[in-house]
Amino acid sequence: MNYEYTDEIKTRLRRIEGQVRGVLRLMEEGKSCKEVVAQLSAVRNASDKAIAQIVAENLQQCIMAEHAAGNDTGKMVKEAVELLVKSR
Repeated sequence: MNYEYTDEIKTRLRRIEGQVRGVLRLMEEGKSCKEVVAQLSAVRNASDKAIAQIVAENLQQCIMAEHAAGNDTGKMVKEAVELLVKSR
C-alpha cells in the first residue's frame, strides 16, 4: 500500500528543515551553546509531533484498508505503537 502524505505534514517537515538551517546559521555565527540547544530542542519537539502525526495518519489509512479486506487490525495497531516507542 502506498501511503499518501498530506500537504500539512509536508509543510510541517519544511518548517523543521528551516529550523535546522537556522541552527546551522547560529553555529556558523558562533552563537552561544544555550541558543543552539534551545533551537535544537524546538527542532526535536517539532520532529516528535511530525512523527506522531505521520504514524497516526498512516495507521488510520492502513486500518481502513485492512478492515475493508476483512483482516485483523490488531497487529497493525501494535506495530504503530512500537514505531512511536522506538522514535523516542
